[in-house]
Amino acid sequence: MKPQDDEAIRSQISNFADSLKTLVLSTVDELGSPHASYAPFVRKDGKFYVYLSRIADHYRHLERNPLADVLLIEDESRTANPFARRRARFACRAENLGNEGHEAIFALFAERFGQSTIAMLRDLDFSLFGLEPRTGRYVAGFGRAYDIIDSAGGGFAHVDRGGHGGAAQA
Repeated sequence: MKPQDDEAIRSQISNFADSLKTLVLSTVDELGSPHASYAPFVRKDGKFYVYLSRIADHYRHLERNPLADVLLIEDESRTANPFARRRARFACRAENLGNEGHEAIFALFAERFGQSTIAMLRDLDFSLFGLEPRTGRYVAGFGRAYDIIDSAGGGFAHVDRGGHGGAAQA
């Protein structure tokens, strides 16, 4: 088995994230129940940024509990095998950054989604949230899963727990 190349894995994750425009956002409601939704995003300096409306459930959930999971997942139409879709999941801490300042982040949103769209949203009830990844997992296919030890550059651990070896016959 050849040695693991953390820089190559980091590059794969970055290129994968750059190929997507939306993420799946998993939050927890006031009763402790999970809630999944999605949001357009941009990335800067290792963080994800989403621009959420105050009437959205996930806005309220993040205000009460800043812990959230982010899922980036390959488009079904581009995968050879639905069981091995490329994906990255990150456990994050969210922070409501408001609607003022952070012009570099808004410039990224405008570049990616159009200036007129972002200008319209900034006149509405939207607020910018920063999502700081802590840990996670990147799956590039069968036998190519890696725990993200520390998303701030702490490296990866190949996931090999004896899985995919076949079940014993009864």
